[in-house]
Parts: sequence; C-alpha cells; structure tokens
Amino acid sequence: MSPESTTPAVGIIDDTLLSLAELLRSWAVGLERSAQAAAEGGGLALDGLILDYEVAIRLVFFFGVLAVMALWEVWAPRRPRGLSRAVRWSNNLGLVVLNTVVLRLLFPAAAVGMALAAQSQGWGLLNSFEMPYWLAVVVAVIALDFVIYLQHVMVHAVPVLWRLHRVHHADPDFDVTTGARFHPIEIILSMLIKFATIVVLGPPVVAVVIFEVLLNATAMFNHSNIRLPLGLDRVLRWLVVTPDMHRVHHSTEDDETNSNFGFNLPWWDRLMGTYRDQPRGGHLGMTIGIRSYREPRQVSWLPGLLSLPFKGHISDYAINRRTWADGSQQEGSSREV
Repeated sequence: MSPESTTPAVGIIDDTLLSLAELLRSWAVGLERSAQAAAEGGGLALDGLILDYEVAIRLVFFFGVLAVMALWEVWAPRRPRGLSRAVRWSNNLGLVVLNTVVLRLLFPAAAVGMALAAQSQGWGLLNSFEMPYWLAVVVAVIALDFVIYLQHVMVHAVPVLWRLHRVHHADPDFDVTTGARFHPIEIILSMLIKFATIVVLGPPVVAVVIFEVLLNATAMFNHSNIRLPLGLDRVLRWLVVTPDMHRVHHSTEDDETNSNFGFNLPWWDRLMGTYRDQPRGGHLGMTIGIRSYREPRQVSWLPGLLSLPFKGHISDYAINRRTWADGSQQEGSSREV
C-alpha cells in the first residue's frame, strides 16, 4: 500500500483522536460530579445524567469507533479497495454531516426528546406495567432493534422506499463510512418511525440513548472492511452482526441482498429465515453495490448520491427471491432501476 493511499485517512484519524481526548477529559469531569447522584436516585436520576451528557456520549462513541475501525481497515483489510479512500470518505462523511444538520433543524430534541415526552405523559406499553428499571431498559433496546430489522426489510420491499435505500447499497466499496451513508429523506423517515415506536413502546430515556449508540457503533463495525479470524467470526455472529455476515447483504445479487438485514442483533435474520452464511462467490470474489449503478460520480460523489433516488423508473423488488439468476435474467428487477 502506497504512502499516498494511507496519508488522508491517517490525518483524519489523528485529528479525530485529539478531539476525542479533549472531549473525554471534559466528559469525565462532569461524570465524576454526577455519578453518585445517579446511583442514589435510580432510573430518573440516570435518565437525567444521560440527558446532560447525551451529545458528549454520542460524539465519544461515534468518533471513537470510527477511529478504531479506520485504523483496523488500514492494518488488516478484508478486501482490496476499489476507489480512493479520500474520495469516498469525504463524500460519505459529507452526507453524514448533511444528515446531522437536517435532523437537528427538523427534530431538535430527536428520539431522546420523544422518549422524555412519552415518559412524562405515561405513553407506551412499558409505562403501563410495573417492572424493574433494568429490565425495562433491556426489553426496550431489544424491541427497538427488532423494529429496525423490520424497517430495513420494508425499505427493501416497498419500491419507492428502495429508491431511497439504494443510496446506501450503491456504494461500490464496503468500509466503515458505508454504515452511515443514507439519503436525508430516508434518515427523516427513519426518525419518524422511531418516534412512533417510542410512543407505542414507552422506553426509558437511557434505553433510547443506549440503543442509538449501539446501533451507530455496530453499523460502523459491521460495515468495516476488516479481517476477523474465521473462528472468532463464527462465535461473534451469534451475538452481533459481523462484517462478514453483513457484507453478504451488499452483494449485487438479489438473493444475497435479500438476506442478513440485521444491523446490531443477529437473531432476527435467523428467526425470520433471512440469514445467509456466506456469499456464493466468496468475500474476495463477490461484487459490492448495485449492478446497474457503477459510474463513480453517481455512486461515490455527494451530488450523485443526493439525486440517485430520482433516477430510473419504479419497479418491483423481489424480496423473497431465493434463487440465483444472472444479469440477463434480471431485467425488470429492482436491482436494475
């Protein structure tokens, strides 16, 4: 690997680690003052502590996981890169920044604010039953993850939603930044679904923060271009979605894309019959992306990503297809729209 190919990523990682260290120092001071009060006050005090440091918690985990996965990709990549890291990172992370601004403008309180409103009004199933606080948190995190699985299946099954979601799938490479690459309209839709789920479920505030931190961290982990020992991967994929497990989902082949929908917990794919162990071409031989969208300016640059949902015609998406067909037999399938 040439020095030119690694310098942009290493520079970004160095800056990220310095910012992360400063954030950790300021966060630790606040935590030291508040931890005892949270321990003594139970669930409500813990919710208050989470609210006080929500932004810091999110930033620490986001930049921390991003830095670790990026370094891992440099040291032990699973597949060779097809495009410059500088091009892909600048555009994929540019989309992340845009999405963050859009969400903060439209939903300043975000999911945590909705959880706080549900708690204060007594909305949702978990606010209707007496149970230990820790159990409510565990149940809420698992339930929210199942909803994300169902949402993921839905955006593959409904043609108009697939047009949005293909921004994520059209990435011709597969690395840590792919995990955060979504069209702004899909991000808004996802937040609205999350709001509805919170109103129905009534999760504790801390459960929502834990879930979102876990979801972001595991999405970056399982989209990373990293090599895990095969034995470790076999064990881990019973507990969490691994990169080799989720990479199958980013294949250009319909039946492989229609599998392994989980982002965090791997159990839903096994229970729902959407689990696939390995790609038929192997991880080095498989093709990542969408068959008919390969032009770099359309699938790797920000203007192309923002316009991608409005390209082509709407057709069906055969989400239950489980047989392989070559390109000549796939005309009319959603992989071609």
